[in-house]
Order: sequence, then C-alpha cells, then structure tokens
Amino acid sequence: MLSVKVSPKYQVVIPKKVRESLHLKPGQQLQVVQYENRIELIPQRDIGELQGFLKGIDTDFIREDDRL
Repeated sequence: MLSVKVSPKYQVVIPKKVRESLHLKPGQQLQVVQYENRIELIPQRDIGELQGFLKGIDTDFIREDDRL
C-alpha cells in the first residue's frame, strides 16, 4: 500500500505508480468523494474516452412488464 503526506497547504502528491497506471495528466480534474472515514479521488474522463466501453455487454435479459 502506498501512502502520501498532507502538506501545510492540504495538498497531496499522487504517487507516480498510481498516476501512470490511471493515465493521469497534469491539470486533469478529479472528483473528490468522502465515504465514511476515507477520501476517494475519481478521475473525470473526456466523453470521447467512453466511446465503446460497453462494447460486448449482454443486453439479453427478461424485462419486467412495466418496463420497455
């Protein structure tokens, strides 16, 4: 597990290993989510990056009668 330190300005540096694995770029926006006693940083992605991410999803399932 990697750890970071909060600076006097409440800044943290994301470790290089994590930045590279998530393909983070300088200036990229992150969503900050507080969940119980932890903080989650979620990279915001460009809409173009989402193209095709559901490719191959199985859409064959039984729908309820009140759903179309």
